Amino acid sequence: MLVWLALSVINGSMVTTFLRHNFFYEDPRYIMFIFMVLNDAVQLSLVTALYVVSYAFSRIHASVCSVLIIAATTTTRATPLILAGMAIERYISICFPLHYGHICTLSRTLRLILAILALTTTVPFTDLFITLANKPLAHFYAYIFCDHAILFGDYSIYVKNCIVDTVYFSFVFLTLFYTYCKIMLTARAASTDYISVKRARNTVLLHGVQLLLCMLAFVVPSMQTPLIRLFPMHHLEIRYVNYLLVYIIPRFLSPMIYGFRDEKFRKYWLRYLTCRTKKVRPSIKVNVKVG
Repeated sequence: MLVWLALSVINGSMVTTFLRHNFFYEDPRYIMFIFMVLNDAVQLSLVTALYVVSYAFSRIHASVCSVLIIAATTTTRATPLILAGMAIERYISICFPLHYGHICTLSRTLRLILAILALTTTVPFTDLFITLANKPLAHFYAYIFCDHAILFGDYSIYVKNCIVDTVYFSFVFLTLFYTYCKIMLTARAASTDYISVKRARNTVLLHGVQLLLCMLAFVVPSMQTPLIRLFPMHHLEIRYVNYLLVYIIPRFLSPMIYGFRDEKFRKYWLRYLTCRTKKVRPSIKVNVKVG
């Protein structure tokens, strides 16, 4: 809970920085970035609530569990598509600078965000519909340990998700690879504004690293089940380590790295943090004198 609180403060400072400056509203890059921050913050909050409720009460109502699982799965799957969208935005900015203004508009950016949410919502709802078709309705009135494999345990769901994840990550990986190669070629051909091209290339490369971190959320859980079977007495510890490595660390690194790398955003973000620190210090001194 303390780790979640610390990360929530960091994400909140980023969102506040974005909202305080109107020029960020007009740039598709920063709109996609702040959407990623909000998505990761919501995902982290949902997963934290999921784990705390599960461990505090051991078993919860399956209908409540299904809401948490669907929301957490939706936000988890959204991040790689956001990274792909940000990579495409950088690709258009560098490779088609004359067409950037009418291709990457505010309305199209918002439509892309809605499309990402629609696509990522489809997968958990198909899990729900398959479970409703194969299991009695009483399954959702039982009290269970809230876990995706327990709630949606049908084998067809497992096969379906393996196929979807393969296609899903292949698409995102190919998108990042293609945009990175095109930006590299543009960097070699361009004799001017090489610094801007280099930054865009490094940004896409960073997206690739973030994608690998996101893939942990899909790869590691498949390794969790055999580990729990081998060491059933340590199933809580295994789940906690999985939670720390798969959700906490990647969701912390992605916005932090991107926020610090972008010079424009970093400038106003650090200014906001400095102002907040100066406001806190005088209040501490007053309290000390009064005491």
